[in-house]
Amino acid sequence: MQAPEDGSVLIHLFKDNDRYKDPVFVQINGKAYLIQRGVDVRVPRAVAEVLENQAKAREEAATRSEQLAGEFEQRTREIFGV
Repeated sequence: MQAPEDGSVLIHLFKDNDRYKDPVFVQINGKAYLIQRGVDVRVPRAVAEVLENQAKAREEAATRSEQLAGEFEQRTREIFGV
């Protein structure tokens, strides 16, 4: 599907009945957007990029957190002989 001439793109944000049920707030240069979950929504390309960057950052943080937890566990075993 081609993007319209206005530069908007179609996105779909995951929705469940728990943590991912509320709309997502995005603000760019003073303009605010409230993106509904669970339906296809057309948003400016910049909004889609913010959401993509957020997802990447979240994944990187989770990976780093797992790595640090593993290092902590290993170091604890070394120190305490567990």
